Amino acid sequence: MTQRAGTEDAIVGAAGGADVPYRPDGLTAAEVAARVRRGEVNDVPVRSSRSVLDIVRGNVLTRFNAIIGLLWAVMLVVAPIQDSLFGFVIVANTGIGIVQELRAKRTLDSLAVIGEAKPTVRRGGEPVEVSVSEIVLGDLVELGPGDKVVVDGAVAESDSLEVDESLLTGEADPVLKKPGDPVMSGSFVVAGGGAFTATKVGREAYAAQLAEEASRFTLVHSELRSGISTILKYVTWMMVPTATALIVSQLVVKDTDLKDSVARTVGGIVPMIPEGLVLLTSVAFAIGVIRLGRRQCLVQELPAIEGLARVDVVCLDKTGTLTEGGMDVAELRPLDGFDEAYVRKVLGAVGDSDPRPNASLQAVIDAYPDTDDWRCTEALPFSSARKYSGATFSEGDGQSSSWLLGAPDVLLPDGDPALAETDSLNRRGMRVLLLARVTGELDDPKTPGTARAAALVVLEQRLRPDASDTLAYFADQDVAAKVISGDNAVSVGAVAAKLDLPGADRPVDARHLPERPEEMARALEEGVVFGRVTPQQKRDMVGALQSRGHTVAMTGDGVNDVLALKDADIGVSMGSGSEATRAVAQIVLLDNSFATLPHVVAEGRRVIGNITRVATLFLTKTAYSVLLAVLVVVAQVEYPFLPRHLTLLSTLTIGVPAFFLALAPNKERAQPHFVRRVMRYALPAGLIAAAATFTSYLLAGHHYSGPGALEAETSAATLTLFLVSLWVLAIIARPYTWWRVVLVAAMGGAFLLVLVVPWLQEFFALRLVGTTMPWAAAGIAVAGAALLEVAWRWVERRVPA
Repeated sequence: MTQRAGTEDAIVGAAGGADVPYRPDGLTAAEVAARVRRGEVNDVPVRSSRSVLDIVRGNVLTRFNAIIGLLWAVMLVVAPIQDSLFGFVIVANTGIGIVQELRAKRTLDSLAVIGEAKPTVRRGGEPVEVSVSEIVLGDLVELGPGDKVVVDGAVAESDSLEVDESLLTGEADPVLKKPGDPVMSGSFVVAGGGAFTATKVGREAYAAQLAEEASRFTLVHSELRSGISTILKYVTWMMVPTATALIVSQLVVKDTDLKDSVARTVGGIVPMIPEGLVLLTSVAFAIGVIRLGRRQCLVQELPAIEGLARVDVVCLDKTGTLTEGGMDVAELRPLDGFDEAYVRKVLGAVGDSDPRPNASLQAVIDAYPDTDDWRCTEALPFSSARKYSGATFSEGDGQSSSWLLGAPDVLLPDGDPALAETDSLNRRGMRVLLLARVTGELDDPKTPGTARAAALVVLEQRLRPDASDTLAYFADQDVAAKVISGDNAVSVGAVAAKLDLPGADRPVDARHLPERPEEMARALEEGVVFGRVTPQQKRDMVGALQSRGHTVAMTGDGVNDVLALKDADIGVSMGSGSEATRAVAQIVLLDNSFATLPHVVAEGRRVIGNITRVATLFLTKTAYSVLLAVLVVVAQVEYPFLPRHLTLLSTLTIGVPAFFLALAPNKERAQPHFVRRVMRYALPAGLIAAAATFTSYLLAGHHYSGPGALEAETSAATLTLFLVSLWVLAIIARPYTWWRVVLVAAMGGAFLLVLVVPWLQEFFALRLVGTTMPWAAAGIAVAGAALLEVAWRWVERRVPA
């Protein structure tokens, strides 16, 4: 029975808040308006994305933007506008990054509004759904299974109310709440129902602040972004001493024109900075969010796109994932002489006793509506840990009876004849509930031992039409699918078999799984379908798989999935799932389509694979820039390039190609060790490019003399560096498709255009003098390209990924 706080009693600061009286009918409209005027409203803005100010600040106020901005200002003063082009490019790129992230923000925010659960509050005696931000101090908030406690408060009504506070305390065992007990935001209901009075709203609720902080847009916990940060840190350490030595060399050691020396010094420093790499990563993530948003997929944390691409085991909850949420009663089989008409009346009364029925009980309610002849005197809500619910009734003739409805293999002893009948139905993929009459207290663990079987309720589950294709996709991508369910193992196996899941014919009863993590992990790797799994077991199974080095994704929609979703590397919730599952999941499928998951995986693989490609381009440039600067300092010669030359080279061999490559389709499976994978290619490529370029520059220095010699030497070195860099691009662009070939050819054609059009020659200060040295420069580039091929193939064979 529901326990209520006395109307004359006050809930005095039970949750550390104000003294708020218990009002069975809730607040009136006038009282709500008065509280809003006083600011006693839950106005904490829960954001799924960064604010506009944060986006602008994050894209503009960076360490490298500051360095480039300073160098740009210097170049605007001492050199022609051609040598300041790099600054305009950075401004344009930063603008693109801001625009794309703002688009992603709009997508995230709109989806978050769609996916936001609305708690039910009682106002003027009527239940009303409101947004979380509209709750005011003193509101009476109703609770049911799966509901999240959205503000701090104190229990006013309790109907066997059990609250899971694991997200706050770490303790997995649910806590039975009675009137006057505190409830904290961030906890959620696992069984029973009731209501609580809001005693802390807005920023006063500490747990609400934690929830807001945890739900904000984040770019952390991503191997991709942390790897880029690591790279940038090392680049900074290398850049500072190298740039200092270059400055001294060009301004002090060489007795040349001051402005020309400054220009060449800046030309040596700017290409050391892989600025566009950070930008392209942000743009790739942002476009990924927009693409998935069009598929009604809410990505609550952007790294989840990357994380799901790295997943090699996906744990699927059967109900709501492989099957649709609803079920139908296919058959009713009375047992032990019970009359079918009487059983139907019992089922109607049991269904009416639970104000928040799950899918199974809803099917019973739809099939057997209550006649209101019986009065419920005690109710035991369904718990996924118990696997049954119950109710006690005062029948019309004054007699009293108690009933349990739940899993036959939990309520009946081994060897009971009804279990054989149940197994037969389970093998056909049916879900079976047992209605049993019992004696004793409903919440007594010994009560099921008194059960007398009254009927089997046979439920037919609706398979998702897209589930089979989705499972086939995961199998094709070498992602192991594990079906983990609280239902009977044989029944779950039969459902999985209908979806052609390999191994579904060998279901495992989780009650027989070993408890030791290493043994459990071994059993999980061997098995595919697991039934009778408790919520705590789901969590343990995720941990056991992770202990074997697996990256685990968990899907689910019920309260029993919350703990596993929270511990999994990636949690995926259905949009129709409980509020608690949506709160802890990184990805919410708002359209409840399991078939959206392959698109999320594909988007993550596109981001990771393509950023790995373009990162190699950027860091090859950084490597050859640093090495060229070192060689210039050692040889005591002018730096071979002006900023305009490297702006041209970077645009044609990195900037434009990287944009197309970063957004192209990519189905390669994500690999770990991002930094190592990138650097094993970038370092040898940078070394070869620098050596070939400097060789060409020194030969040109001996070949040319007199006025204009330095420009001719620079042109020869530029030709060599472009050709070698173009071959790096050609390698990165593999495997070739028609558009990749066109892309590489177009970049080569653009450079050729600069060499043959007079005004472009003058603008970029590029003039190939004679035929001997230009052909020699091209020959050196060909030798460099050959060395690149050898180095690339050697790295592929010898260096582990």
